[in-house]
This record gives sequence, C-alpha cells and structure tokens, in this order.
Amino acid sequence: HVQLVESGGGSVQAGGSLRLSCAASGYTYSANCMGWFGQAPGKEREGVAAIYTGGLGSYYADSVKGRFTISQDDAGNTVYLQMNSLKVEDTAMYYCAADYGPPPTVLPDTLEEADFDYWGQGTQVTVS
Repeated sequence: HVQLVESGGGSVQAGGSLRLSCAASGYTYSANCMGWFGQAPGKEREGVAAIYTGGLGSYYADSVKGRFTISQDDAGNTVYLQMNSLKVEDTAMYYCAADYGPPPTVLPDTLEEADFDYWGQGTQVTVS
C-alpha cells in the first residue's frame, strides 16, 4: 500500500513563494507519474502539475505555467512543487497523487483524477 505525505503548505502574501513536498512510501518501485492537484473552496479538484518518468517531461496547467515548477528526487520517492509569484487565486488545498499505471506516450492536455491510484491527505496553501 502506497502512502503519500505532503508538507510545505502555509499562508503567504501575494507574490511570495512556497515549496510543497510529497514523500511516497510503500512500494519498491517508483510511480510512472507523480502529480499535484489543487482544490479551491467551492470548486472541483484540478490538475496543477505532473512529472513523468522515461523522459516524457512535465505537465503544467495553463494557470501556473512559468510560475510553478515540479521536480523529483533521484530515487523518485519525493516530488516537489516550487510555487513562485503566488496569486490569491492559487489558494487551495493541494493534493499529491501517484500513478502506477502504464505511462502515457505523450503529455496529456489535462490531468485526470481517475488516472491516479494513490492520494495524499492534502496541504493547505493560502495566498492573501
């Protein structure tokens, strides 16, 4: 059973930065994709960023391109989300997710929750 534990959320002023971390444990091999989803108050959860193995690269939602960067440690067990130039509209609960299914051949247009097998409990990011 895979466990994902997020950390790094908090409150920050607009224009500031935060770095979220997600540590995965429980499997002997790394997920093919690790992603971050955000759920703003009263809204559905949406994919923010994802990183894929095999050199496929990373996905970013249009709203965060140029401001957020997703990365992973060499072991593939920890994924980070560097959030810069934060905006009030970035306020959300951020969830880490892992996809252990077959990797896609091309980057997706959007992230689908159904593609991810395991989820963390979330970490709150509040931008004021």
